[in-house]
Amino acid sequence: MPTPAESDLLSRSSQPACGGRPKILAIGIAPLGIISIGIVPMGVVSIGVVPMGVLSIGAVAMGMINASVVGMGILIAGVTVMGVWWIGMDGMGPFRLGSNGAHVHRHHERSDKNLFAYPSRETALRKAKELGCDGVHAMGTLWMPCSEHPQD
Repeated sequence: MPTPAESDLLSRSSQPACGGRPKILAIGIAPLGIISIGIVPMGVVSIGVVPMGVLSIGAVAMGMINASVVGMGILIAGVTVMGVWWIGMDGMGPFRLGSNGAHVHRHHERSDKNLFAYPSRETALRKAKELGCDGVHAMGTLWMPCSEHPQD
């Protein structure tokens, strides 16, 4: 027979009913809890296949801080990511951590070289000189080296 404290913890760890309050620990399919583990977990700390939370760890994560294969949020580490600060093989966002602060911009996978978009016109001009081209051009709110976008 569980103690009252154990019973309280067990009742908090079961999956809430639709429209119910989040549990402290929720495990299952679409669990809603402070700490959620499962398929499509939602909570402050979410671990699973498609986690959504403040801290998300999983395959396709959405939240403030993510470690995932595909992630979207504020601070992201993964393979293909979108965020304000990001670390990954390919991504979008103003600040790429661990590199030159640009993000990779590819039109075609066949391209021989990666072009970078920069938050400032001056940085793009410096990169254009390194690449041996003149001028810069706008790409959304970012700047890219060379006066014209390369054609593949």
